[in-house]
Amino acid sequence: MKKITILLISLAFLVACKSDKKEADVTKIENKEPLKVFMFDGGTVQVNNLEIFSQGDLYKGESKTFADAFYVIQHPKGNMLWDAGLAEALVEQEPFTTPNGAFTVSRKMGVNEQLKQINLSPNDFKYIALSHTHFDHSGSASKFTDATWIVQEAEYNFVTSQEQQKHSADNYNAIKDLKNIKKIKGDFDVFGDGTVVIKSTPGHTPGHQSLFLDLKQEGPLLLTGDLYHFEENRKGAIVPSFNHSLEDTKASMEIFEAFAEKKGARVIIQHSLKDFNSLNHAPEPIQ
Repeated sequence: MKKITILLISLAFLVACKSDKKEADVTKIENKEPLKVFMFDGGTVQVNNLEIFSQGDLYKGESKTFADAFYVIQHPKGNMLWDAGLAEALVEQEPFTTPNGAFTVSRKMGVNEQLKQINLSPNDFKYIALSHTHFDHSGSASKFTDATWIVQEAEYNFVTSQEQQKHSADNYNAIKDLKNIKKIKGDFDVFGDGTVVIKSTPGHTPGHQSLFLDLKQEGPLLLTGDLYHFEENRKGAIVPSFNHSLEDTKASMEIFEAFAEKKGARVIIQHSLKDFNSLNHAPEPIQ
């Protein structure tokens, strides 16, 4: 009888321990810091010749103003910057028109000034990822030398090539000081929990990529990078004349749209003034 009593007490103790552990695990999950995403102003791009954003003369004689946002993703495992806006040399300067007359660009605030609004500095970032390495997406990238640059191997090879260094020096110079590099091929789950996933969408450049964010309140978001530049481009699956590959862009659009539908994600066209204004609550998080 004494042995039975001891056995019952032991079993009760084990059950209680398991129950306590289960409750502790639940508390740990419930207290987990949610993903936060902030959108900031990386400048303005006035497109003086919208015709180049099609394969023909669809937009001949038209112009359009583009937003140029950059995003701060705060995850319990670290901070990540997505895109970096226009060159910081533009801050507090007169708008600059490119030599070919296609674009007039301007930027009111630098990245440091905006990050201060959420008590961060470039040194506080674990990762930086660019949708691609064109000048309007890499402007502040050189400030994040402590961060690891997550880049598609094809994009890295493209922007560091001798041809790019010679003919598109601004694009190369924006990233040349980033020495902590993580090259990837295809989709990449940044923090390993499905909340921040880089989606490979080549075509605009060889290693162009988009970003999936699974927010608790706002719901799933998909940031396009330059897969699309404005609403009509997306509606008609229209490819700019200067894209690296027409075929790759079309294929990426199909994959992107299928993924967006599967996830029920809201698509944010990064150059869209409409989307920018709908999310622009800085310094409050999107979700």
